[in-house]
Formats: sequence, C-alpha cells, structure tokens
Amino acid sequence: MPELRLTNGAVAAIPNPSSGQVLYRDTGLRGFGVRVGIRSKTFFAEGQVNAKTRRITIGRVDLFSAEAARKKALALLAEMAEGTDPIVEERKQTAEGVTVAQAFDEFFAAKPHLAANTVAGYQRTRDLYLRAWRNRHLGDLDKQEVLRKHREISREHGGVSANNAMRHLRSVYNFTAATRDGLPPNPVDVMKQARAWHRERRRSTVIHRHRLPAWWEAVLAEPDVTRHILLVALFTGMRRGEVMQLRWENIDLIGRRLHLPHTKNGEPLELPLCDFLVELFTERQGLTGNSLWVFPGIGKTGHFVEIKKALRRVSKASGVTFTMHDLRRTFITIVESLDVPYYALKRMLNHGADGDVTGGYIVIDSERLRGPVEQVAERILELVGNGGRESSAAKKEA
Repeated sequence: MPELRLTNGAVAAIPNPSSGQVLYRDTGLRGFGVRVGIRSKTFFAEGQVNAKTRRITIGRVDLFSAEAARKKALALLAEMAEGTDPIVEERKQTAEGVTVAQAFDEFFAAKPHLAANTVAGYQRTRDLYLRAWRNRHLGDLDKQEVLRKHREISREHGGVSANNAMRHLRSVYNFTAATRDGLPPNPVDVMKQARAWHRERRRSTVIHRHRLPAWWEAVLAEPDVTRHILLVALFTGMRRGEVMQLRWENIDLIGRRLHLPHTKNGEPLELPLCDFLVELFTERQGLTGNSLWVFPGIGKTGHFVEIKKALRRVSKASGVTFTMHDLRRTFITIVESLDVPYYALKRMLNHGADGDVTGGYIVIDSERLRGPVEQVAERILELVGNGGRESSAAKKEA
C-alpha cells in the first residue's frame, strides 16, 4: 500500500487506476489517507475501535484541501482512540434527527400497498392525535411522554382512539428502528409494562334472523346506490372500505367472480358471485355509465364514501340499529350456521392462516367456494322471507 506525504500537489499528481481502488496513506499522520478510484479521490481516516477497524470517509479532494482533511482526520482518530465509534454515532444522530412526521412519511413510502383505510387511520394519528409531536425528533420521545399523551387522547377522543394512536406510533417507530441504526428502545413499550392499554371489548353485534325481514324491507326502500352497497356487504361479508372502493375491473360478470388484489390483510380476495349478486351488478352497470367505480360518488375519491345517513334511515325504518361491520358479522354467523368447512369459511372472509401450518398448505380457489356462496345466498333470502329467489333489482315503492 503506497505511502507519501499528502499535500494538495501530491494528491493531484496521483494517477487514477484503470480499475478498482488504491489506498494511499499519509507518512505524517498514521491513519490518514486518500482513496483513489477510476474517477474520484476521497480522503479518509482509519483507526481501531474496540478491536474493530473503522474507515471513515472525510470527503472528496475537490471539496477538502489536504490540510483541512488532515485536521478532520486527527479529530476522528482522537475519538476512536477514546473508544468512540464515529460510524455508530453518525447513525445515531441520523436516526434521532428523524421527526415524527418524517417517520410516518417514510413508513407510508415503504408500504405502498397498505389499504386506504389503514393509511387514513395512520394519517389521522399523525395529523390529529400526535399533531403537537410532528416536528419532534422521534428518538427524543420518552416513556413518560407516551403515557401522558395516551391519557390526553383518552380524555379528548376516547380509549379506543388512544390505543390506536399508540399502536400506530409503535409500528412507525419499529419500522424506523429497523431501517436506521441508533434509535433508543421503543418508548411505546411502556404501555404494556405499565399495563396502560385500555381494555377493548370486541363488538359482537349481528342482525338476528328474526329481525332480518324488517331490515331487508327498509333496505329495499333505499335509493339504488345505498341499497346495493348494503346488500353487497350482507351477501359477501366484505369490509366497508372494500365495498365502497369496488371497481368494475374487480367484477367479472361472465366468469361470475369478484377479485380484489389488495385487502386489509394484504392478501388478494377472490370470490364467486351468486345469482343474486350477478343480477345486482348487472343492474349497477346500467346505472354507472362509464364510471370506473361500481359505486361512484361526487367527492374527490371518485367513489361513494359516506353511508351514515343511510344507516340511520334504515335503522329508524326497521327498528334495527346496526353498523356496516355488523353486516360482516351477520354474514359470518350465517355461513357458520350452514356448517361450511372451516378453511372454506376462512377463505370466504379472507382471513389469513395465522400460524396454522395445515391451512398454509390448503389452496382453495374460487370455484371451490361457489357451492357455499350460493348456499349462503339462498339462506339469506330464505331468512328475509323472499322465497329464496327475489331479485336484487327491487325498487322503492311509488
């Protein structure tokens, strides 16, 4: 390895190799050198920290004079002699310098396939619940602040919102820690250590079978778009966002199947369409014109978004108070009552294997589900008192 006194003139006279790199070491300061490549020359400092060799880049020779680089190298070598690892320190400063807002943005950029509802939830956490922390350095947050913020959100927005905000922060922090070295332990871990999470009771409400006829009658009195949204939710068990964001490219009326490439759990969903839904979607095609969306809306998203008013109207008319997710639970309850095979049921709901080794080996295509899907549709129509075959195209009575 060549050695010479590194001066501006000496460095300028070093020829660039035709391939690879050559390291030139300074004869005056041990550990100071210049790395010469095919097109570049870069000063560096090299020393030992805890029996590990560390080579730190100082900068290109067109940006640093030899003397300025020598002074920088002397400072770096002094740090290493005292046991400080400049690489670790630089990474730590870089990680700790990331703001909460930047961490959320990087999280979104790295996960482009997150469901729209998931992204909206994280954005709400960033822009509302953690608004005061947007410009805080992520690495500066501590456990006590997390506990105080959780209590504050609980008072103002409720325990579930507070829990969700902390879960979102925990995920973003873990992602940042995985992609950048130097962050302290996740401060949200204190929530478990302090047993500060609010207890959340999983909703278990469904529309009971004896109340389905009244609900059905009220739904059929709705305008076509909300009527169809509610019926699709009941006959497929799909989540609210999945129904609202259906595109015509997701519907194959000839093949009689529905395909969603992206869902909440990241797995695609493919379901056969029962006769009832084929009729319903055929009707919708005549109503939507050239829209990309099955349920077009007038907002910036292009699709229908707000259905709360319809839920209130149906609830008032039928006496059945319900949410969109209650329709998913009602669908699940009906499927289970028909003794549909366990793995077919999970596929119809697009539930993952969750560590189920056997389930991971079973591949159930949409044709395997066609029988159960028709069976469920027949049962729903039977329960609502329509003789099992009334068309989805029922209109409001004049």
